[in-house]
Amino acid sequence: MVCKIVIRATAGGEPIVTERAIADAGRGLRGDRYWSATGTWSDGSPEGRALTLIDADVLEAVDLSAEDSYRNVVTRGVDLDALIGRRFRIGAVECYGARDCPPCTTLQRRTRPDILRALARCGGLRVDVLTDGEIAVGDAIVVVG
Repeated sequence: MVCKIVIRATAGGEPIVTERAIADAGRGLRGDRYWSATGTWSDGSPEGRALTLIDADVLEAVDLSAEDSYRNVVTRGVDLDALIGRRFRIGAVECYGARDCPPCTTLQRRTRPDILRALARCGGLRVDVLTDGEIAVGDAIVVVG
């Protein structure tokens, strides 16, 4: 289930927490830095950059807020690793689990020195958005096909 949605208009910009967001196929969440190709890693392959997910339990365990995680969608009750290589829906939006989302030195610089170790192997999921639609807090995440 979706617990929180966070958008940042620019790399390192202020987080915008919202109850609903419009997702565009191939681009991500409207208003987000990766939708407009201005994110820190926008200059490389677009695969898996449209959307990022992270588990709320992981954030609680490492004492990191959703806003400070720099991920877009916080989930609960979903095995994110099981979505790698799979198609799934977040509400009405069809997605593809492209790869894991390990923490990077940019996250470490913006948060705290131990975050790379704390989020190793549980940093979340990088996702491709396959269809347009709305994602909302409370939406179920369901594997399709």
